Amino acid sequence: MPFSSPLDTTAFQLAAALGIGLLIGAERERRKGHGAKRAPAGVRTFSIVALLGAVAAKLGGDWLLPALILGLSAMLAIAYWRSRQADPGLTTECALVLTLLLGALCIRTPILASAIAVIVAILLASRTYLHSLVTISLSEQELNDTLVMAAAALVILPLMPDRYLGPFNAFNPRIVWKFVVLIMTIGTIGHYALRVAGPRIGLPLAGLISGFVSSAATISTMGVRAKQHPVLLHAAVTGALFSTIATMVQMALLLGAISRPVLVAMALPLGLGCAMAIACGLFFAYSAHKQPLPERLEPDRSFHLKTSLGLTVIIVAILFVSAALNDWLGRNGVLVATTIGGLADAHSSSASVASLVEAGKLDARAAAVPIMLSLTSNSLTKVILAYTNGSRAFASLVIPGLCLVIGAAWLGWALS
Repeated sequence: MPFSSPLDTTAFQLAAALGIGLLIGAERERRKGHGAKRAPAGVRTFSIVALLGAVAAKLGGDWLLPALILGLSAMLAIAYWRSRQADPGLTTECALVLTLLLGALCIRTPILASAIAVIVAILLASRTYLHSLVTISLSEQELNDTLVMAAAALVILPLMPDRYLGPFNAFNPRIVWKFVVLIMTIGTIGHYALRVAGPRIGLPLAGLISGFVSSAATISTMGVRAKQHPVLLHAAVTGALFSTIATMVQMALLLGAISRPVLVAMALPLGLGCAMAIACGLFFAYSAHKQPLPERLEPDRSFHLKTSLGLTVIIVAILFVSAALNDWLGRNGVLVATTIGGLADAHSSSASVASLVEAGKLDARAAAVPIMLSLTSNSLTKVILAYTNGSRAFASLVIPGLCLVIGAAWLGWALS
């Protein structure tokens, strides 16, 4: 006898539809008001409409559900026309039609329908917060920046060709544009961290979080912010150095997932490098704490598109140099390959070395050297970005910090 999932039973599907109607209807019931001006649709109406959609989908037919949708839409249009002066909104009407469709969806995929219903209920319940966020909390410039970032990520990025082009096949348009979106995202994280937590805590926290996405990009954006707001110098340096903590932690997690012997061999270098990054970051955090900083800054742009494109040009140049060296020197040597690959990304090149160890082609202790070279070349990229995008004061503080971090990692390698 074949196994039948409880999710496939009619009782469960109808129960899911009823639950969806009760969930959305309960939220609308609280919004419908009282007296003669109260809205007509509440918990009972939404529950019945959800069950109506489920029954229509269960009975089948190509005409029943579309007919119900048209009929419900016609009734809602008439009701809206009669009360348009008192209630100009269409939220309840749209939610009612969506509830009908979710009830029908329960017959096919009740879990998906329930998840969508929860999201709808959250959006409906967050009306006051969302209105305040868009009209009061967000400035017009911040809203425009958000729209630009959304267009870059959701419209332009999917259209970019995903293949390598140009000299030495060094340029992948989709990867390059991903870096543009990455710079925008990190800049936005730092901007809102400043607004929410203030410069003393916001920038260090943003640097640590963004470091798990890209430490190099984080250092670039911190440098730009320090150049634009010199009063934030030490806080931006703290965020830049805290991003290197994420580099070490992410490297340890990656190596541990691929090859435990490699993680053991790199434990002391990564541990000392992480400890030095924490120490340097805390030093500048203490310096920032002693300086008089404004608790809040005036609203600024979340990111600057020209700056994001400029940073991307630098990364593309580094990728070009890396590809050219690989083409001229060949890929036979692990040391050369990982060192050059680390200019763009230390994690991917180190992962390839760990994979060789796991395949039995390389000793775990011997793998530590190319991984260290990859981290070193990646630190060189960070030095270049700090110098080219930050102010002189920013570079003069961040570059010695980066040298201390990689120096501590090499000390750990020597001791181990």
